[in-house]
Amino acid sequence: MNANSWERTSHKNSLETANTLMMENTNPQEEHNEQQHPKVKRFCSVRYGMAILIHLCNLILSAQHQSMSIAIIAMVNHTDQSNHSSISTKEYRDATTDTGIPSYEWSPEMQGFLLSVNMFGIMITTIPTGYFAGVLGGKKIVGLALLISSVLNLLVPLAADYGLPYLCLIRIIQGLSQGMSSGALPAFWPKWAPPLERTQLIIIGLAGTTMGSFIGVIVGGFLCEYPGWPSIFYIFGGFGCVYSIVWFFLVYDDPLNHPLISANEKEYIISSIIEQVNYSHWSLPFKAIIKSLPFWAIIIPAICRFWLVSNLTISLPTLLNNMFDINIQTNGFLSALPLITSWITMTLGSHTADFLLSKKVFTLIRVRKLFTFLGMLPPSLFILAMPYVETIIAIIFLILAQSLSGLCYSGFIINPLDIAPRYTSFIMGLETVSMLISGLISPIVTGHFIKQDAATGWKNVFFISSAINLLGMVFYLIFGQADIQDWAKEERLTRF
Repeated sequence: MNANSWERTSHKNSLETANTLMMENTNPQEEHNEQQHPKVKRFCSVRYGMAILIHLCNLILSAQHQSMSIAIIAMVNHTDQSNHSSISTKEYRDATTDTGIPSYEWSPEMQGFLLSVNMFGIMITTIPTGYFAGVLGGKKIVGLALLISSVLNLLVPLAADYGLPYLCLIRIIQGLSQGMSSGALPAFWPKWAPPLERTQLIIIGLAGTTMGSFIGVIVGGFLCEYPGWPSIFYIFGGFGCVYSIVWFFLVYDDPLNHPLISANEKEYIISSIIEQVNYSHWSLPFKAIIKSLPFWAIIIPAICRFWLVSNLTISLPTLLNNMFDINIQTNGFLSALPLITSWITMTLGSHTADFLLSKKVFTLIRVRKLFTFLGMLPPSLFILAMPYVETIIAIIFLILAQSLSGLCYSGFIINPLDIAPRYTSFIMGLETVSMLISGLISPIVTGHFIKQDAATGWKNVFFISSAINLLGMVFYLIFGQADIQDWAKEERLTRF
């Protein structure tokens, strides 16, 4: 039986069930969860295989994104930099190391622009791609984005040799492709994630970004030493090209069309997920979204949390050097350590959240608010206490703050899938761009405070960041919801 005929035969029962649920509860999803579904194994299941495939995709893209920030330390000729106030494009290629690896005489301003320019590309494509992925699905968009980013990663050493303008162009286009991926990836979950496994599946995928950053920092540091900085781009770019082929063969937009999924698992996923939108006449209620308090209860905490997180990650090496006089080797280790601890926290938090839901300990909104609270209040308190404790305690507080912040992924960060399943990719695209804008502004504010008196400046930074973070938490605790919003409900319900 093909998909269309199956939809026609099941539509009547699906519509009646959904309408009954809507009359009983403003959130039919929670009532729907109480229905009994056949037990389907998780280990070696296709849905968890999809989560791992998305995890690996995020890992590779994140490692590629991290490559430049690691490689640029070895790419810049620090010895000669102070002797040249202005360098022409041709002069960028003059310097080489003793091993024959090229180095370049880029000013600090040039380096800063090079590191940040791809972020503008990400912000341009994330939101529109989230919209189109909601209509068309995410498989082809993500696969193409991964392939483009990977090919461009391979071209970075060549572009650097040709000159800074070519390298900046590569970085901008790579940012555009990475934004396509981040915008499209959330489109898989409304059709693949059963409610009682939703948090785990989504976090498995998202955790790839954190693991990719960790691998990029650790592996990139070794590759800079031997065989040299170009190998960072060749290795992560090569892996990405190969994996993009794997992606096109193994990833599907929904379980209905996956050739490897069992009949039991397919029925389990489809029957446990509230009926989704028929995308043939997909429209975006933008005005209703903008006027929605539950929508802003996601966006505002995202901005506030990332203000704190970006200060801890982007400014962390400077902080460790200025306040605690940590040497460069220890600095690098401590900068990477919170990434792996955050990965662990995200994973454990997602399992705990779904356990609480499956055992009916808390309702969905209480779980989201609990993990938002745990992911925002303790980090704020740890950061406030840092200037007043011994160095080793302050470093422990710093690691704990970054690690516990990962619990927010089981809270407000994935809340768009609760309040608007059909618009998940679009809203999460808005959420991502909001965080990126916050992440661009907060280090600038930090630099303003610490340029005069580092010790006093960091105290002010900690206080402001903690206050902003707490503001976001309070806003979500007051206005956050987990009910499907009226503007996100469809007129005609279908089974995909």
